Amino acid sequence: MMFAGSAWKPDSKTVRVFLIDHAIEVVLVVLAVGMAVGVPHFMTWDNWMNILRANSLKGIIAFGMTVAIIAGLIDLSIGSTVALSGVIVARMCRDLPAAGMDVNSACLLGIVVALGVGVAIGWIHGVSSHKFAMPPFIVTLVTLNALYGVAGMVSGGFPISNQFPDWFNVLGGGRIPVPGFLAAMSGRASLEGVPVPAVVLLISFAVVAFLMRYTTIGRSAYATGGNAEAARLSGINVGATKVVSFIIVQVLAVISGFMTAGQLLAGSFSFGRGWELDVIAAVIIGGTSFTGGVGTVWGTLLGVIFMGMLANGMTLLNFDVYLQFVVRGVVMFVAVLISSYREQLKL
Repeated sequence: MMFAGSAWKPDSKTVRVFLIDHAIEVVLVVLAVGMAVGVPHFMTWDNWMNILRANSLKGIIAFGMTVAIIAGLIDLSIGSTVALSGVIVARMCRDLPAAGMDVNSACLLGIVVALGVGVAIGWIHGVSSHKFAMPPFIVTLVTLNALYGVAGMVSGGFPISNQFPDWFNVLGGGRIPVPGFLAAMSGRASLEGVPVPAVVLLISFAVVAFLMRYTTIGRSAYATGGNAEAARLSGINVGATKVVSFIIVQVLAVISGFMTAGQLLAGSFSFGRGWELDVIAAVIIGGTSFTGGVGTVWGTLLGVIFMGMLANGMTLLNFDVYLQFVVRGVVMFVAVLISSYREQLKL
């Protein structure tokens, strides 16, 4: 409020709204300081490279999930898409060279086919939820199970191992060397390279953040998630927005599936199982409202980093594995509680 003869002073509600809107930044700083003090080796370069390597594959999908949730949607099938995309490429790399095709060409064809399948799945999700008014939760729950079964049939129920060309394996397991002068500045002869998935994570973040901030796709997603009927009346193609949002999630899940297969040197129907919960947790912790219309890709990136730091810290502190699940559940509950409180505070 304004006071005579004094500078502007925010009221308590303004302060609360600011703190709630920036809760993830505050919590990240507190967590980082606490981990640095209480956990040996937490702030080392090698440990942070491990955190990035372990969380980049889910983080890439989380950016797409952010688009979907902002648009008032949800996609539970992403874990099965990860598995299916990996086994499609693995199967083609195994079978097509036996028929005379070069393994590099077979791999590229598998990538194209998997991306096409991802786009088709996204289109089915969008059309089903818009044209037929089917709840996205139910539609994607159905495809979660169906795609899992398809992945099992394509792979024959067993992992397909050691079929990829070397360049494909680099997508998931490769590292980009760190310049020597950075190692010298750190006082070490060399530093562990930056994981390729971490680079893809940053590229995905930049692309999706640009889409949401500067393009019609982003503005339409926010409007559709905020009030679909009002968006329709204002001239926004709500159906197309839903289809595009689902396709973005699926394409990023397919890309993550490629890197998962390359990292583990195999394609398997079991890869990606249960990922949807971690991905959604990162999005909600990052401040995206589960009811749609509110959220940022930047917040999701912070949510991914937070979840990675938390899991890594608990592992270094030798937390019981079951206790780790409890802690993550509590964190998820608090994030939803803060999101609900934010919406009530702004009324």
